[in-house]
Amino acid sequence: MVAARIRAMTAVHWLVLFAVILLSWGVLFAMSVPPDLRDGAKIFGADFLNSLCTITPDGAGFLRMVLMWTLMSGAMMAPTSLPAFATYDDLSHTAPHASFGRLVSGYLMVWIGFSVIAAALQMGLFRLNMLSAYGDSRSALLSAGLLMAAGAYQFSAIKEACLSKCRMPMTFFMQYWAEGPLRNGVRLGLVCLGCCWALMLLAFVGGVMSIAFMGLATVIMIFEKLPDLGRYVTKPLGFVLLAAGVFQLVTAL
Repeated sequence: MVAARIRAMTAVHWLVLFAVILLSWGVLFAMSVPPDLRDGAKIFGADFLNSLCTITPDGAGFLRMVLMWTLMSGAMMAPTSLPAFATYDDLSHTAPHASFGRLVSGYLMVWIGFSVIAAALQMGLFRLNMLSAYGDSRSALLSAGLLMAAGAYQFSAIKEACLSKCRMPMTFFMQYWAEGPLRNGVRLGLVCLGCCWALMLLAFVGGVMSIAFMGLATVIMIFEKLPDLGRYVTKPLGFVLLAAGVFQLVTAL
């Protein structure tokens, strides 16, 4: 069964999807800012920072920020949805009007919309001097608020409802199959967004351009969506995030 699934993933549409994921990670790696440049900005000031950071949160750089968040979303979220994509691919062999490409397109539409909102939020926080031009939090209160909000969301009914659909993709597609591949993709994207938006916004704490944060967050979100393992990740992660937020708040006071 596993061997057959792996062979099926050598089809052209799978190779294109994997290529997009790898390309996104490659571009993000090229765009990431190493720690020594961040330290240099602290020593030499904003002029040094702006001269070296190619993605600056200003009017001219807004589209580049949207692109960066779109790449982050594709690189981080597509791997977490591979079980759902594989389930749809299996169903499409025996069901009419199926389209893997339209499903993934609908999914990406949701995350592109999220990327626009996240980029606008980044710009706003930068102008309030709460973020650096690298996307790192300059405010312990902002970091504490984001950590505690993400931690509390781990216990919410909305998070649980979205995770239940992500963990049972067969049931999800059987329920909504008649809506067609594009709307199924949008619905899947919204469910995925409901699972992960708060964790994605922790990029403002871990560093928007930090490969280490993106890699760790991706692994956590993959584990969280696994049917057997996920239930042992969600709530413990919530306690960890709440504790980290309280620590940030206490140290800021």
